Amino acid sequence: MKVSEGKGDGEAMCPHRLVLEHVTSRWGVLVLIQLHDRSYRFSELRRAIGRVSEKMLTQTLQTLERDGLVHRDAKPVIPPRVDYSLTELGREAAEQVRALAQWTERRMDDVLSARRAYDEARDIQPRAS
Repeated sequence: MKVSEGKGDGEAMCPHRLVLEHVTSRWGVLVLIQLHDRSYRFSELRRAIGRVSEKMLTQTLQTLERDGLVHRDAKPVIPPRVDYSLTELGREAAEQVRALAQWTERRMDDVLSARRAYDEARDIQPRAS
């Protein structure tokens, strides 16, 4: 997810797919869900999400800002203070992503059962070479 993608062939040919990739990317989902309830400073957002590098979080925030989903509010104080929040468009996207995340939590037992059944069926059947 690079901000420098600009108006490349992929964006010109299928712009909604690119936005979908941004919203559903590993870090995009987590950023949207985290910002749903309140704004965050960069460092506290990074801590809240966990295990995201500074570089990846920066790229994700820039990409979501470019798509109109995240608002970056830089205050001219010392030390500099930058807050990130969702725009109205971002709030709408976050609600959709959050609903999907809640669905995965509710249905995780079913997913695990399906995985076990799949793995067991694969172990029983002879493997084709």
